[in-house]
Amino acid sequence: MSVIQRIRDKGAIIMFGIIALALLAFILQDASFSRGNLFSNTTVVGTVNGVKIQRTDFDGKIAMIEKMYGAQAGTKEQLIGGVWNQEVDRIIMEQEYSKLGITVTPKELSDILFDENTSPLKREFTDQQTGRFKADEARNAFAQIKKSKDADQLEMITQAYIVPTVQQALRTKYNNLLQQSIYVPKWLVEKQQADNNAIAGFSYVTAPYSAIVDSTVKVSDDAIIAYAQKHHKEYDRDEETRVINYVSFSAQPSGADTAATLNTLLGLKADFVAATDVKSFLGRVGSEMPFYDSYFSKGKIQQTNKDSLTRLAVGQTYGPYVDGSNFVIAKMVGVKQWPDSAKVRHILIATSNPQNGQVIKQDTIAKKQIDSVEVAIKGGANFDSLCAKYSDDPGSKAKGGVYDFFPQGQMVGTFNEFAFDKTVGSKGVVKTEYGYHYIEVLGQKNVQPAYKLAYLAKPIVASNETVNAASTAAAQFVASAKSKELFEENAKKQNIPSVSSTDIKANDFTISGIGSNRQLVRWVYEHKLGDISEPFEVTDKYIVAIVSAVNPVGLPSAQTLRPQVENLVRNELKAKQILESKFKGSSLEEIAKNVGTTVAKVDTVLFSNPFIPGLGNETKVLGAAFNAELKGKISEPIVGTSGVYAVKVNSIGAKASVNDAEGIKQQLQQAQRMAIYRSSEALKKASVIKDNRSTFY
Repeated sequence: MSVIQRIRDKGAIIMFGIIALALLAFILQDASFSRGNLFSNTTVVGTVNGVKIQRTDFDGKIAMIEKMYGAQAGTKEQLIGGVWNQEVDRIIMEQEYSKLGITVTPKELSDILFDENTSPLKREFTDQQTGRFKADEARNAFAQIKKSKDADQLEMITQAYIVPTVQQALRTKYNNLLQQSIYVPKWLVEKQQADNNAIAGFSYVTAPYSAIVDSTVKVSDDAIIAYAQKHHKEYDRDEETRVINYVSFSAQPSGADTAATLNTLLGLKADFVAATDVKSFLGRVGSEMPFYDSYFSKGKIQQTNKDSLTRLAVGQTYGPYVDGSNFVIAKMVGVKQWPDSAKVRHILIATSNPQNGQVIKQDTIAKKQIDSVEVAIKGGANFDSLCAKYSDDPGSKAKGGVYDFFPQGQMVGTFNEFAFDKTVGSKGVVKTEYGYHYIEVLGQKNVQPAYKLAYLAKPIVASNETVNAASTAAAQFVASAKSKELFEENAKKQNIPSVSSTDIKANDFTISGIGSNRQLVRWVYEHKLGDISEPFEVTDKYIVAIVSAVNPVGLPSAQTLRPQVENLVRNELKAKQILESKFKGSSLEEIAKNVGTTVAKVDTVLFSNPFIPGLGNETKVLGAAFNAELKGKISEPIVGTSGVYAVKVNSIGAKASVNDAEGIKQQLQQAQRMAIYRSSEALKKASVIKDNRSTFY
């Protein structure tokens, strides 16, 4: 529900000393174990350039988002990450605004909030008939909020509208300031124009790295680290990561478990076939697939076997069949000729919110109100006026209660039934889990067969015996694996794969290949290298893990770097072999003879296109091809991406100019604009950020 709409609508001494010391030691040990400090501040989620993010404020923002958006707010992991990024960005940018003297005055804020071109309130305060933004009504709403002095309402309106509007206005000013600094001088346009038109021709010899077998070139850990140190900006890590090796013990349903589920379903089939009230039957026996008490066209049915299902006669069943992790029997309850979309308008008097179980109004009171609405409309009252005054549905209230041509199945059952089963022009009261609706059918399209299907679905789940067997096997493994050597030895003896995880970060909730388990991530960061975990239950398996690598901030270990770096280092070593052994000669022909290749020629290459025919993206070779000093001469050996090269420039010239100077200028300006949009990331990298989230969540 819209925030605005809600607001608007609503010795002994010695022994004592020994004991005290023992207790203190125990507490300190426990504090150290949990990666905290006994005397540290436990209320700070993080700091950004010295500015503290207090946990109470941080949790308050998460709670506010959950309250405003409900189930659409996202998972806890998403909320924590989103609010953290939002807070870091806000603090960094506010510091920049302060340095530059950028502010938003109360008048500017008012102008933005109540201007029809910029207001974030247009959805709630637009007249649906005229399309006009009702600025005065919006101002009055805000004035009432201020007068109410309701702290909860004020906080909601501040977080929902005021803060985002101010932040957006400040960011716009900041970006505009940077945009105004964009300048492309004439000489740069002319240089780009010349580069775009430059062409060259050259001859070359190559000694490819592929001529040397990889297995003959050993790459040491020292060589890996040395290479990474030379290119540390590419490989440095901004935060610590850890790696685990783990074994898993499956707790998936066994064959016996599967057979038991099937037998349970078959035992209910006869009663399901005979049931005349399938809704009550499914409610009594339970089904993993909820009963939708309305109709779907064939195109809206999600079952893969819908061709078989739609051929059923009324009362017939199909199955059992497997759907995902369920055994299912489907029953045809009814067939009708229905439109595939309908347009209605309605007024809702809400009784409850099914998403959070909140009771909004007593049923008897709501029924009296909807009956009064029905009587008023029959007596000639204006529908739009009544909707604006009484409807509790924020999704349609601002549009006169209209839902414009929605598909079958989008609405709850009885609402859907009225919209599609009644003829155009029908009016009446319908009860749903949200409350009482007065509905009028305004239009329908594309009549075709529609089907009401009921699904008796039972999940294929592991029995207690299966789960206990997996748990016991995991516990026995832990008991006999007290070191890294024993861990690997036991895994090998039991023929259980020991799998290495991807990098795990302190704030992760999910480990790739394992699944979502925040407690396992916390365990990884609360223990040291070589520690072995107790079994962790993750979905349908038990995991036993050993901390196998700790990668601190900065360069990771050679083991971690090897997959990324090994081939690059090997090529450098191959290049060294080539240069020291056979890449010799005073002419291309001599070098080609010593290398065992031939002289090749490229007639035309463009400076503006790094791709060289026959070579690919060899930027060093491309640079040499446009070096006027190499015209008629042989270059020094060039260590490239795929081999070692020698180049002789045959010609350097320019093609006929087809470049538009203004177009080039715009391209350069666009590149500068892109740099502006990336400026916030640069500011973040330059900031001192301390992230303590993993201590709390």
